[in-house]
Amino acid sequence: MFSKKVILGSSSPRRMQLIQELGFEVEIRKKEVDENHPDSMSLYDVPEYLSKLKAEPLKETLQENEVLITSDTVVIFNGRILGKPKNREEAIETLKELSGKEHDVVSGVYIYTPHQEKSFSEKTTVYFKVLSQEEIEYYVDQYQPFDKAGAYGIQEWIGMIGVKKIVGDFYNVMGLPVQRLWDALSQL
Repeated sequence: MFSKKVILGSSSPRRMQLIQELGFEVEIRKKEVDENHPDSMSLYDVPEYLSKLKAEPLKETLQENEVLITSDTVVIFNGRILGKPKNREEAIETLKELSGKEHDVVSGVYIYTPHQEKSFSEKTTVYFKVLSQEEIEYYVDQYQPFDKAGAYGIQEWIGMIGVKKIVGDFYNVMGLPVQRLWDALSQL
């Protein structure tokens, strides 16, 4: 159905798994970039901007039969981006902040071939129940969510017991809006 090989410009095991589950052959190719964005930029535009930035050093590596996909996901809460926690204490504090409240998860996706390019972003709103200190500490200690924006993975224990509802794409919260990606790749 889709004859191109997907080059994923990300080391995220979740993104790789999601693309593989769509039925694509995937190769990871990554080069580090400085992930800074202009201060004046809307927080909701940051993920798409960063996904394009991540693609730049990889474009020259593409073969004719390959398509490059880069992505970035942020958690937006109270007018700021919540990054990946640096340690246990920061993860606990982040989850205490999100407890009982809603936040937005925004993923930006950039698709590039030597002949065309496309980018988009997707927003999902996540509503957490009030989490107990014991639930937060158990999750952080058991799952160590230090590689996850917002200090959690919705597909993990905390998502099962703590997320009351979401409005939008579940897979977007995992880091890749799969349905929109499928549609975009189908149009190539």
